[in-house]
Amino acid sequence: MYTKRNYNFWMTFNWSRRPFIIGLLYALPIAALNHFTEIDFSLPWQPISVLGISVAFYLGFKNNSSYDRTWEARKIWGGIVNGSRTFGAAVNSFIQTGDKSEDLKIRQRLIYRHIAWLTALRYQLRLSRDWEHHEDRVKGLYSPIVCEVYFNDIDREVSNLISDEEFQGYKPKANIATQMMATQARELQALHDLGYFDNFRHMEFHRLIAEFYADQGRSERIKNFPFPRQYASVALWNTFVFTALLPWGLLSIFSEDTDAWHIWLTVPFSGLITWVFFLMEKIGDYSENPFEGAYNDVPITSISRAIEIDLREMLGETDVPKPIAAVDGFLM
Repeated sequence: MYTKRNYNFWMTFNWSRRPFIIGLLYALPIAALNHFTEIDFSLPWQPISVLGISVAFYLGFKNNSSYDRTWEARKIWGGIVNGSRTFGAAVNSFIQTGDKSEDLKIRQRLIYRHIAWLTALRYQLRLSRDWEHHEDRVKGLYSPIVCEVYFNDIDREVSNLISDEEFQGYKPKANIATQMMATQARELQALHDLGYFDNFRHMEFHRLIAEFYADQGRSERIKNFPFPRQYASVALWNTFVFTALLPWGLLSIFSEDTDAWHIWLTVPFSGLITWVFFLMEKIGDYSENPFEGAYNDVPITSISRAIEIDLREMLGETDVPKPIAAVDGFLM
């Protein structure tokens, strides 16, 4: 997630410069042929402009749908924040054994396992999928190198939160985060059976477990079900068709002027319009997958750290990790 007020122009242009350059190179020989051969290569502008309007409407639909996926992902993780704080407060207030030392051990075990669940979930959400932008994951270009898929170790992170024996039991499983939450539910049932809290409080714990499973499932739905490829593909190919016809249509406009040099305006305007349309297409394309480890992700690493700080402070700990800081304006 980019945290500064605006991307500067050169960051935006460098990210999307290829269509501009190709548009210039494509329009140049067309304008040259029209100028030097004195053969009219132009096409009527009106039907091309109608095509451009339809492509713009379609790109608007795609971008709006892609934004919905990103915003839904952010709302899901906002729900995880709220549920985690409620869970931490419930653990600290509901579990009363009469032995302060035992209470602290139980509370710490439950809260640390919850932090481990957050860690496992975010690692799973950052695993690569075929439809994601493998080549454009965070590499340090215009962004920090903080994507844990490449630069951290889940074993090391989780080993500080749960026992090695417990974690080794999760490794063969297909979905580690799911199994961690199942273990949490079993321990809460065992504590209830020992009389550490009553039925009402046990049901409240179970409600929170159900909410965490629901939020995990919603996140996995976005991660594992791509923006429908037919919509994404049609947007791309429609843009190609329009920009391929663009310089031929611009010739009909600029060739009407009496000044012969005006025909060369076809080249910069073709490059500029091609860049604008492909920039819109690319923005939608990079908004489809909010957990892929690229520049505009939902910052689940930062959110997870903020939750961890809150929960550790609820336990009375003072040696807590620092919040994740934005680097060059990027927060992961």
